Order: sequence, then structure tokens, then C-alpha cells
Amino acid sequence: MDPLHDRGSRGFASDNYAGTHPEVIDAIASANGGHVSSYGEDPWTARLQQLFAGLLGDGVAVFPVFNGTGANVVGLQSMLTRWGAVIAPSLAHINTDEGGAPEKVGGMKIVPVPTPDAKLTPDLVSAVSGSRGVHQAVPQVVSITQSTELGTLYSVDEIAALADRARSLGLAVHMDGARIANAAAALGVPLRAFTRDVGVDVLSFGGTKNGAIGAEAVVVLNPDAVHGVDYLRKTAMQLASKMRFVSAQLVALLTDDLWLRSGARANAMAARLRAGVEAGLADGTIRGVAFTQPTQTNGVFATLSAGVADRLRERFRFYDWNEATGEVRWLTSFDTAEDDVDAFVAAIAAETGA
Repeated sequence: MDPLHDRGSRGFASDNYAGTHPEVIDAIASANGGHVSSYGEDPWTARLQQLFAGLLGDGVAVFPVFNGTGANVVGLQSMLTRWGAVIAPSLAHINTDEGGAPEKVGGMKIVPVPTPDAKLTPDLVSAVSGSRGVHQAVPQVVSITQSTELGTLYSVDEIAALADRARSLGLAVHMDGARIANAAAALGVPLRAFTRDVGVDVLSFGGTKNGAIGAEAVVVLNPDAVHGVDYLRKTAMQLASKMRFVSAQLVALLTDDLWLRSGARANAMAARLRAGVEAGLADGTIRGVAFTQPTQTNGVFATLSAGVADRLRERFRFYDWNEATGEVRWLTSFDTAEDDVDAFVAAIAAETGA
């Protein structure tokens, strides 16, 4: 079939714009052919369980799903009673970008907490952890995103402190890891070091933003914190009949650390982009650009002078983050090349320089 798009196009709008890693395509092709048991009773899903046990230790349970919203809804539902609430940053994906699915489908209340860097702190959690009995949904879970919607990163110690405070308040801990590979690559520590070992109970492990077609997983790190995950996955319409093809994508990512290498590549390209703009600001070839967040993973957040963003978008797609302030978001992905970044920096210079 002839392609219906320009296969050479590149942009900085979202890591969801990127294609699929060739090794993931190969894994799907390898999973094809023959008849294999459905609904997860297949060798690919069994292999996935083994790979996650190697990363996180024995006793974890892995439930592949189709997308990140599904992973968050199923994971959080399994941790809550019907009267439960979830404490999360106000910018959390579960609060701003999932169409109300956690509340509409999951039946939970999100308690949004304003924070300038999209990160919770122990004191912020304590401030909203109380309940007025039957008159208010009862906080039962703290949900953090790693890396955050602003590209910021929780350190191992920050997660440990949050989990300790949550536990002291009787709360469980969920981690939205849609960009978990970028976080792991940036931290440079094993996955379990900033999840299971420091008190995270349930992890939504992301693959789609990191080279999969559509594959995420609910990873239960503490079985005592959940109930009914399998049933909830079915009722949330996240149980794949031909699960081998979902699992195969994640197997490919976890084999030979492809997930980590791809996350590191995306991070490196974001760092190159920021460094290129900073160099232009220093020598005067770029003007009117200011950064609004540290670039710790694969996201660069900056403000541009009026009109610049629209002119740049004629060549490179990216999103406004806050139109009122001129803030934009530039995201890199596993297939972003150095030439892509350099061409974008040159375009910024052409639109903003003297």
C-alpha cells in the first residue's frame, strides 16, 4: 500500500506523533501466525510477566491494556472504594486530559492540587488528605506522574518522602508512567528504585509514547493495595482478546533495554534543542525566547513573542501550552534525529533573530 502521508515529516508536537519502533513491528510480526489462546493465556503475555519480574522483582502482576487512560482508570479503580478520592496535581493527565474518564468511567473523585511544577510534595498531600465524613469523597490514593506533564522529574528521595507521608495518612500510591522510560533514563537508576522500592503500589507503565503502536500495562507492585484488576479491566473495555499483540509490543520494548534506550534518545534530543536555543540566545541569533521549566526529560517549555509560534508551525508542528502567556511545548521522541533538532533551532533563529 502506498503511504498516505509524508514519511519524512518531523515535528515537536507530541511523542504520540512518532511512528512505531522497527523492533516493535518485528515483534508483532513474530507474534502473528497460528492459533494462540486468547485473553492473555498466551506465551507473549507470560514472557511479559517474566520481564517485569526481572525489572521489579518477584510477586508483581502485569495487566496489559490498550492505552494510558485505560491503565490509569483500571489501576486507580482497583485501589479505591466507591466513595474514594484521588489526590493529584491539578495538571495531572487524569485531571486535565482524559475527558473525565477517571470520574465518568472509574467513578472516582479527583482532588486537584495546584503546583507550579506539576509535582506533589508531602505537605501538599497532607493539606488535602482530610475528609468531612459522608459529605465528602474520602482521599484514598495519591497519584503522581513520572515524568510530569511539564517534563519535570521526581527524584528517588522525593518519591520516597511522598510515599512515606501517604502511608502515614493511610493512602496508597499510584504512578502514572506514560513517560516512565524518559524518567528512568534521566534518573539513571533501576526502575524498581523509584517505584516498588520506595513505596509505589501500582504503576501505569507506558509504551505508546515510546515506540509502541498502542500498548500500556497496569503493573501491580503491592497486591495488598488492589482488588479485582482483571474484572475491572474487562468492565473498562481494556481486556484484549488477541492480547499477544499488545504484550508483544511491550516484550519488544523490555528486551535488551529498548524502552530505556529509546527514552534516553528522546531526552538527549530535548537537551540538544534547549542547548541550541540557549546558544542562540547567548550569541544574539535567537531573541524573545524564555524557558519556563527545567528540561529534565523530553519536554521543552518556553515562551515566544507574539506571532512567532504560528509562523514556526508552518514548518514544524507543536502545541501552545498557555496561549495567554505565549507558552509553548516542544516534545521530542525516540525517532527524533539531530538534524531534526538543528533544523528547528535554525527555524527559531530565522523567526526571532535580528
